[in-house]
Amino acid sequence: MDITRSPLARPFPHLPQIAGVTLRTARASYKDWDRCDLTFAELTDGTAVGGVFTKSACASSEVELGREQVILGSARALVVNAGNSNAFTGHRGREAVEQIMAQVAEGLRCQPSDVFVSSTGVIGVPLPKDKARAGVAAVLTAEPCNWEAAADAIATTDTFAKGAGASAMLGATRAELAGIIKGSGMIAPDMATMLGYIFTDATIAPAFLQEMLEAANRATFSCITVDGDTSTSDTVLAFATGKASNDLLSGWDDAGADAFYAALLEVCRELAQLVVRDGEGAQKFIAVSVSGAADDDSARRVGLSIANSPLVKTAIAGGDANWGRVVMAVGKAGEPADRDRLSIGFGGIWAARDGQPLADYDEAPVARHLEGQEITVEVDLGIGDGRATVWTCDLTHGYIAINADYRS
Repeated sequence: MDITRSPLARPFPHLPQIAGVTLRTARASYKDWDRCDLTFAELTDGTAVGGVFTKSACASSEVELGREQVILGSARALVVNAGNSNAFTGHRGREAVEQIMAQVAEGLRCQPSDVFVSSTGVIGVPLPKDKARAGVAAVLTAEPCNWEAAADAIATTDTFAKGAGASAMLGATRAELAGIIKGSGMIAPDMATMLGYIFTDATIAPAFLQEMLEAANRATFSCITVDGDTSTSDTVLAFATGKASNDLLSGWDDAGADAFYAALLEVCRELAQLVVRDGEGAQKFIAVSVSGAADDDSARRVGLSIANSPLVKTAIAGGDANWGRVVMAVGKAGEPADRDRLSIGFGGIWAARDGQPLADYDEAPVARHLEGQEITVEVDLGIGDGRATVWTCDLTHGYIAINADYRS
């Protein structure tokens, strides 16, 4: 399948090295492609971990095991397989994951529960154990690689490698953060996104790392959608190696906790938006800002109703300033709304106010805004103080072409 680089792509950034993290890639050849498709991150002893996962009732064995492992709070390695999601594969799929965990644990002399595994790709095909075994053997002795190579190796239909970094001052200590992510389609995350991994050298208690990741997730990964479909494999993991030697962060009152959370939020937001920018067939990046809602959660749900509407997304794809479709999406959201208080705009230009079109509304500047690649939709419900921003992309013929040929 020939994949053209997204017009919304961003160049891969310079990311800081994270002390206690060694990255490697190898070719397991899960698909017939000429590229690395197994990624390995070796983590120093004592690394803390937090994670959020899909709520899909058909989650993969990798997700089921990850949920159990993250409760223990420690990690020594991460293995990511690309090209095969290993979901809906029964006991054979679980055995393949457990084989990888045991093989890596033997190589690192750690517990299998300290080895996290993710897989992404086609659903319903068991991960081939022979290829996994050979791939793990190769990656354990491979030369270290950089962040971009690791980001490339976890991709499937992605058209560009995605990464983000930040830093935070924790008292007198500077902590670094770096993250990579893959995701392009089947994106309407429910507690995570496709596959995302964030690494930091900060010293953080596992329970607090989990709490911060969940909070950051609610404002970022759970506020994006490409097509309204939640994957069986959605996972975001955060690893803290403790090599920065700052005073332990264990709660919000600790010095540096707010600074670290701000940096984590920045990385998560950038990674989430990069997934949308690589939405399958996407030509436009759309930010839907909702204000005046009953509360923030209600605003988010209204935003997602708009962002998931095929009618809204195709109208924007065609440059059609059809604000009536936004009215429709607000009305179907199932959230508190008052028709006679509703206001809708595009690109900072209000088309309708207080439940009716503006008498002097001029569609021409809105049409010019919709010709661009960066689109904003503003909705004011006028009933409360709740607000949220949701990010999505337009829906084009390219989405159909990519997914019609996905298994070829």
